[in-house]
Amino acid sequence: MKQAFKIMIVAGESSGDSHAARLVSALKGGFPETEFEFFGSAGKMMREAGVEAVVEAERMAIMGGLEIARELPMFIRAFRRLRYEASIRRPDAVILVDFPDFNLRLASSLKKRGFKIIYYISPQVWAWKRGRVKTMNRSVERLLSILPFEEDFYREQGFKRVTYVGNPIASEVKAKFGREEFFRKHGLDADSSLVALLPGSRKVELRYIAPELIAAARLMEAKEASVQFVVPLASSRSEEELRAALSRKGGEDGTLPTRLVFVRGETYEALAASDAAAVASGTATLEAAVLGTPMAVVYKLSKLNYRAISPFVSIDVFGLVNLIAGKMVARELIQDELKPEALAEELFALLNKNKNESVREELARVREKLGPGGASSRAAEEVMKVIRNS
Repeated sequence: MKQAFKIMIVAGESSGDSHAARLVSALKGGFPETEFEFFGSAGKMMREAGVEAVVEAERMAIMGGLEIARELPMFIRAFRRLRYEASIRRPDAVILVDFPDFNLRLASSLKKRGFKIIYYISPQVWAWKRGRVKTMNRSVERLLSILPFEEDFYREQGFKRVTYVGNPIASEVKAKFGREEFFRKHGLDADSSLVALLPGSRKVELRYIAPELIAAARLMEAKEASVQFVVPLASSRSEEELRAALSRKGGEDGTLPTRLVFVRGETYEALAASDAAAVASGTATLEAAVLGTPMAVVYKLSKLNYRAISPFVSIDVFGLVNLIAGKMVARELIQDELKPEALAEELFALLNKNKNESVREELARVREKLGPGGASSRAAEEVMKVIRNS
């Protein structure tokens, strides 16, 4: 007779949705003698992997701080719904994926009710809010880290129940087809350069980052008419939503660059086919690194939100690709530095053949530091250890 386990899994944004979906698939594939029931806060990829969405993760894909305060009623409803579902279904474990402003509060609440809490994709407490380590020590049964430097950091902070499982991006981020097919499929000119624009998936990122990217693209187009652009659409965002955000600085007539295409479900293919990219700081910078795409790391919030969080930031670089490299592999344009002129200049520099090749060599070293593949399978094994250790 097969064992049966119930698992509540909670993600709140596109990258978490992707990681969680891979973990669910690894559990199903790695333990065929076990029947699983998954439910929780799920995005499109998690739902496709078989997670029942009692809360749709797309609705929560916004920043923390002041942004989360504006949507507080929605978050309270989601919090109460998840807590209620946990209380009536009694899952064998609760897996929380990134999204710390919400998930750490949920961890504290559910731990008091006797649930086993597994945290996957660590909150970036090494960057800011280190006091959260105490909350995790009280509430989290096991932390599964995907960044190579995090295990030592947590242990030094007194949190010992941490395991570095490797980074799923290292082996699981692959383009399904190559540059030639991508260009042909989307009517691109094979003799012209291609630049990818990835403004992020949250609403606030579209509001503040996307217009700067499109303004830079317009400047590049004015200087070099043959350059082409691709905007991969996040699973949680519509083309209309992104077009509206991009058009805000698209010139007086609100138009987009002439040679720009939108793609959905082909982010990896778009990055792999591109000669350079502008990438919002976060998981996407590692995806670009694994695919070997030279990039500029960009980020911007509202002035009020940035002022609210900046005193608590304890790192000098923001991009994960630079943190893992231990040096500035990708130029960072953060907040006031993110200006269309500066971004256009950096992207043109990355299109230079010599510069492009040297950056690709540095990115290859970053890929090596991420370690071997199989992270999702190792994470699945750690989850089962916690569940079975009753």
